[in-house]
Amino acid sequence: MTKRQKIVRVSLIAGVLILVMLLVLASCGGSKDEAKPEKPVVNTGPDTQLNVPDGYNTRRGWEISDVSPQYAVASATGLVAYLARIDESRYQLRTQNAVTGKAGWSGEAWRPLAPVDRYPRLLSLTKGDKQYFVTWSYGRLGEYALASADSLISLDVYDAATGEQRRVEVPWGDAPTVTSAGPGILISDGKALSAVVDPSTGEVSRTAPGSLGYPKGCPNCKKLTEVRGVTSKGLLVSGAKEFWVRGGWFSRKVAPKGTEPTSGVPASMSYGHVLAKWQKKKGAKDAATHEMWVVHALDTGKAVAQVRCRKPAISSGADPQLVSSPDGRYLIAGRLAFDLDEKKGYCFEETDGTRPLTLTSVADTGVAYGATKARNVTDALSGGGNPVQVNLVTGEPEPLALNVRLPAGDATGMGLFRWTDGKDRPHLIAYALREEN
Repeated sequence: MTKRQKIVRVSLIAGVLILVMLLVLASCGGSKDEAKPEKPVVNTGPDTQLNVPDGYNTRRGWEISDVSPQYAVASATGLVAYLARIDESRYQLRTQNAVTGKAGWSGEAWRPLAPVDRYPRLLSLTKGDKQYFVTWSYGRLGEYALASADSLISLDVYDAATGEQRRVEVPWGDAPTVTSAGPGILISDGKALSAVVDPSTGEVSRTAPGSLGYPKGCPNCKKLTEVRGVTSKGLLVSGAKEFWVRGGWFSRKVAPKGTEPTSGVPASMSYGHVLAKWQKKKGAKDAATHEMWVVHALDTGKAVAQVRCRKPAISSGADPQLVSSPDGRYLIAGRLAFDLDEKKGYCFEETDGTRPLTLTSVADTGVAYGATKARNVTDALSGGGNPVQVNLVTGEPEPLALNVRLPAGDATGMGLFRWTDGKDRPHLIAYALREEN
């Protein structure tokens, strides 16, 4: 074979190989409609490896830094929202996919009314089948105000699914309390003055203190009157004793068995429920030492679950705040825990009321975390007290290592942990719940 023939033969072979490769690539292609969906992003884990309970896998998750102290979760969308500082005077609401750690939508940057060294407040709420994130600040009018008053509350309401942003400004005289446990955003002065913002329309409705629908025959209802929350039926209001929904139910008519019907006082709310404290019936052998803590359905007032706890283990000045698991089955509040499906309640303390347990979070698995000997939730999350985990199926607390950091919350199977590094930068870290074998 001549040298020229060899060159021709090699060229032919190379051409055949290229043709084969093109055919293979063509067969692997196809229209976009035929392409297989991409697999979810799998994060190999945050750089920061905290010492956390064994129920979390620190190799799976994500981490963000320089974030606001507060965060909010919309379980239906699987998003975690937080605030980021854009410059010296502007902030931006950003979202993160709770499972993958992939960035979601971001809102427009804005200047809050609060001082520039303070993050605006961040809330979440649900109305019907839609969830919202809400940021708010309070202060004097500035060049960006849309209303005329000496001072006002500026709220930005975001559709949690799309990021659609709505600005609402409400003239308000004194420092407000703003909450979102019901289907509306409640603004109050901590007493009988209130306004409710509809998150879907931005409409603001006010109810005069004299129009709160005081129940007949309830003198205590007109003492220390306070608007406590929003329900789908109307405002939840309380007096020195007893509470009611304006135009709806009255606590005296839904008093749990074995309690004084006129003794109910609401402590806190979560979506769809209110936690109330009741005195035992006079003459009961433990009436002097114990009281009842009861979870009521907000729309009807019906008692869903209850538990007996010692006095004065929980003082009125430190009412426990209800926290729900993402799926809504479990509720925790200080040393109290409830399984709404099983209609069970727990009070985690010794029989004499000592060594109370302060719970910080609860997952859909029914596992809750907290600490004994902690002053409050903030102290427990900062390392105060002795860490504990509780399975709410059995109700048995189990001690954890003293250096374990507790989760501040749970979102779609991810535990959320707060941490501040050596440069005083706040971090939000998510670790995945370990899958059961």
